[in-house]
Amino acid sequence: MPMNLAVAPDVPADAVVLGVPVFAGLDLPSGAGVELDRDWLNDRHFEAEVGDTLALPAEDGSTVIAVGMGEREEMKAETLRRAAAALVRAAWHSRTAATTLLAAAPAALAPEAAAQAVAEGAALAAYRFTRYKGDPDPCRLEAFTVVAEGEDAERGVARGERIAAAVAMARDLVNEPAGAMTPTRLAEVAAEVAARSGLELTVWDEVDAAEERLGGLLGVARGSHEPPRLIRLSYRPPGEARGHVALVGKGITFDSGGLSIKTAEGMETMKTDMSGAAAVVATMSALPELAPDVAVTAFVPATENMPGGRATKPGDVLEIRNGKTVEVLNTDAEGRLVLADGLSLAVEEGVDAIVDLATLTGACIVALGPKVAGLMGNHPGWVDQLWAAADRAGEPVWPLPLPDDYR
Repeated sequence: MPMNLAVAPDVPADAVVLGVPVFAGLDLPSGAGVELDRDWLNDRHFEAEVGDTLALPAEDGSTVIAVGMGEREEMKAETLRRAAAALVRAAWHSRTAATTLLAAAPAALAPEAAAQAVAEGAALAAYRFTRYKGDPDPCRLEAFTVVAEGEDAERGVARGERIAAAVAMARDLVNEPAGAMTPTRLAEVAAEVAARSGLELTVWDEVDAAEERLGGLLGVARGSHEPPRLIRLSYRPPGEARGHVALVGKGITFDSGGLSIKTAEGMETMKTDMSGAAAVVATMSALPELAPDVAVTAFVPATENMPGGRATKPGDVLEIRNGKTVEVLNTDAEGRLVLADGLSLAVEEGVDAIVDLATLTGACIVALGPKVAGLMGNHPGWVDQLWAAADRAGEPVWPLPLPDDYR
């Protein structure tokens, strides 16, 4: 059962759990809602680092949970996001919860942004992919109330809840087994999203792809029995668009490496090689409700990369949509081949800017670790905008160089 998020000026009477923010030094912000025994917290070595939680049973049978916020002067949206997530995990088996976390929000942070961060943290912490689990142990929280007043908080919680739903959708797509999330099924999901959200949809099958000269996509798809798909989704704002952005997502629903086959261990997580596509489709699902004033067109080239009898061989030459020819020396470099077609289509669309979401190489993890994404671009201003957006979302990225010599 999905958790319902709401805003209320006071703690609801039926709240079984109340989450209260505590800064380092056991300092409580004004408006926290209750007084906590600092000696009791200190005796239990509660240091109030970000995400720390400690339950204090109340006389009426409810539970107060102290939630660590870290240093007061270091508070930001991500702190609230992590604190709300920690509270949900601590209240996992309760039915209802409320929190006064917004009392800890710094004055410099807009109330709407603060409420959005709390909603995102709470909703995403409750996520579990349990479709194939015999003992799923889902989050039992049915209601989560953010204690606050004003329309800003209501708008922030609503926005955070919608963004979290899109993130959960992307996670669902990535978590599905490759045998279930085929290129055809991914296109069906895109069609469901388009019908539900009022987006324009075009899907090209393998015949269309050949007619449209998508040589990269077709070259990668040769070794698989599953037919490829090119998915195009389009959002237009209600008023005049102040710009046009393209999203291109890599949709390799399973990557064996092709004839340049991966190790058995290297294939274990390759159902996730369509994470870029999942992020793009999920983003498009949220746009009509979030209503940005820019037009957005998404392109998702989707296929498997398998070592069948017709598979592309090292040394084969493919011709991309834009007429460029590519000699394939390693068939495990399939992502850039399908993305070349997707990027070519985006350029033809005449967009102002392109965001390309790809799981292209494990070497990026070697460079930046598993929690930071590489950000590469050819326009410093656009790179800065994406960097700032990633920071607001709590998704760290780091710019990597693209000097001319690397061509």
